[in-house]
Amino acid sequence: MSGIGVAAIGLIIFALGYFYYSKFVAKKIYRLDPDFVTPAHQFNDGVDFVPTKKSVVWAHHFTSIAGAAPIMGPAIAVYWGWLPAFIWVVLGTVFAAGVHDFGALVMSVRNKGRSIGTLAERLIGRRAKLLFLFIILILVLMVNAVFAWVIANLFITFPASVLSIFIQIPLAVMIGIYFLRRGKGLLLPSIIALIIMYGTAMISSGIPALQIDLVGYFGGEDATVAFGLDAVSVAFFIWISILMVYVYFASTLPVWKLLQPRDYINAHQLILGLAVLYLGLLITNPDVAAPATRSVDDVSWFPLLFITIACGAISGFHSLVSSGTTSKQLDRETDARPVGYGGTIGEGVLALLSIVAVVTLFSTQEEFLSTFSSFNVANEIGLNMFIEGAANLAAGLFIPEAMAQTIVAVIVISFAATTLDTAVRLMRYIIAEIGREYKAFALTKKHVATAIAVSSSMALVLLPGDERGFGAGGYLLWPLFGTSNQLLAGIALLLITIWLRRQGRNYLVTFIPMVFLLFMTLWAMISQVFTEWAWYAADANILLFALGAIILIFAIWICLEAYLLFKNDKTQGLEDDEQ
Repeated sequence: MSGIGVAAIGLIIFALGYFYYSKFVAKKIYRLDPDFVTPAHQFNDGVDFVPTKKSVVWAHHFTSIAGAAPIMGPAIAVYWGWLPAFIWVVLGTVFAAGVHDFGALVMSVRNKGRSIGTLAERLIGRRAKLLFLFIILILVLMVNAVFAWVIANLFITFPASVLSIFIQIPLAVMIGIYFLRRGKGLLLPSIIALIIMYGTAMISSGIPALQIDLVGYFGGEDATVAFGLDAVSVAFFIWISILMVYVYFASTLPVWKLLQPRDYINAHQLILGLAVLYLGLLITNPDVAAPATRSVDDVSWFPLLFITIACGAISGFHSLVSSGTTSKQLDRETDARPVGYGGTIGEGVLALLSIVAVVTLFSTQEEFLSTFSSFNVANEIGLNMFIEGAANLAAGLFIPEAMAQTIVAVIVISFAATTLDTAVRLMRYIIAEIGREYKAFALTKKHVATAIAVSSSMALVLLPGDERGFGAGGYLLWPLFGTSNQLLAGIALLLITIWLRRQGRNYLVTFIPMVFLLFMTLWAMISQVFTEWAWYAADANILLFALGAIILIFAIWICLEAYLLFKNDKTQGLEDDEQ
C-alpha cells in the first residue's frame, strides 16, 4: 500500500470527525453558550487568567499537547505493524481523545477555570480529590523528566538545532511585549520569527562552528571529562541544568510574555512542517514497506498498544492542559470546540504523519524487521526513525537531508519544550493546591512551588541509572509514563461522565471510551507492576514498581468511589457555577 493512501484515509476520517461528530457533541452534549462569561473575563488578572484570541489559545493548547509524545508513541508502536497503530490513532482521536480534551475544557470553563483535580472533589468527594491530585502530581513529574530527557538527547544528537531553539526565546518575548500585549496582529511577526529560526537552522547545519556540540567540545564520546563521567553524560547534565533554569522562569512569567507568543510561533511551525512533509509525501509517493500486522514473541500489542500510543490517540495530560491553562484563556465558550476538539485533531494529524514517516523509510520489509528487531530496540530508536523518515519525505521538495533533519529536530524540540514549561506551570498549580489542602501555605507561594517542581523533575531524570549510564531516567520512566497517562485519561473521562449525568445529558459519548480505556490501562498496569517491575521479577525495577503501585492503588480507589457514587446518586447534585 502507498503512504499516500494510508495518510488520505486517516485525514478524511479526521475531517469527518471534526465537522460532524464534534459539532454534534458541542450542540447536543456540551451545549456551548456564546453568551457565557468565561473565567478569563471573570477573573482576569493579566497573569494566568487572560482573555485571548481563539487562534492564540488554539496555538497554546495545540503546541502544549503536541510535544514529542505523539511522535514517539506511534513511531514505537509500528513495531507490531502499521495497521493497529493506524486504527488506534485515527479512531482513538475522533471518538476518545476529542471528547476527552473538549469535555475537560468545557467542564473547567463552566466551573470558574478549576483544574480537573479540583473538580474531582465536587464530583466525587474530598478524598478522591486528594488521591487524584497525587496521581496528577506523579504524572506531571514524569512528564517533566521524560520531556527534559528527550530535549537533552536531541540537543546532543542534533547540535545544529540548538542555536535556532535558543533564538526563539527572545523572539517570543519581543512578540509578546510589542505585539500580543498591545493587541496587534501576530501573524507577520510569527512568520518573521519562523524565517529567522529556520534560516539559522539551515545555516547551522552546514557550518560546524555554529553547532553547539558539547560532546565535541569535551573531546568526543569516548572522552572522560570529570568524576568518571564521559563527554555524553556531562553534556547531558549541562543541558538538563540549562533546561531546568529555563523552565523555572518560563513557567512563572505571565502567559502573554513567553508562553502565548512562543506557542503561536510553534503552531505556525508545526502547520508549516506538516504541510512540507505531507507535500513531500505526495511528491515522493513512497510505498509502505513495513508489514500491516506482525507476530512477535517478546510483547503482545494487546493491551500494550493502547499505552504505547498515548498522545496522538488520547492522553490524560491533555485534561490537565485543558483545565489548567487553556480554560483560563478562553475568550468565548464556543471557542472550546476548535481549541479542544480541533487541537486534538491536529495532534492526530501529527501522529498519523509519524506512522507514515517511519513505515515508508524502509525500502524492504526485511530492512524494517531487522531494524525493529525487538520492542526494547523500538523504544530506543523510534524518535530518531521519525526524524530520518521525515527528512526523507522533505527530500521530495529538494531539501538537503542534513538541513531537513535539523529542521525536523527543531520542530520536535520546540514542542517538547512547550510541553515541558506548561507541565512545570501545571505542577506549580498542583503543589499549591496540595499546600492549601494541608495548610502548608509556604507551598502556595509561586516560587516555592516552582522550585520544588523544577528540582524534583531534575532529580528524577538524572538520578536513576542502568547499563545505559548517567541520565537513564527518561528511558526507565517512559513505560510508566504511558500507562499512567492513559489511566489519568480514563479517570478524566469518568469525571466528565459523572458531570454530564448530573446535568441530565447523554453521557454515552464519554462513558464508552472511558470503559474501554480503563479496562485496557488497568490490565496493562497490573501486568507491568506485578509481573515486570516487582522485586521478584527477572527485570525488577523498584522505582517503577513503587510509583506504579501507588498510582494503581489510588486509581482503583477513585474508580470504586466513583462507582458507588454513580450507583447510588439519584440527585442532580452538581450544577455549573452560577455567574
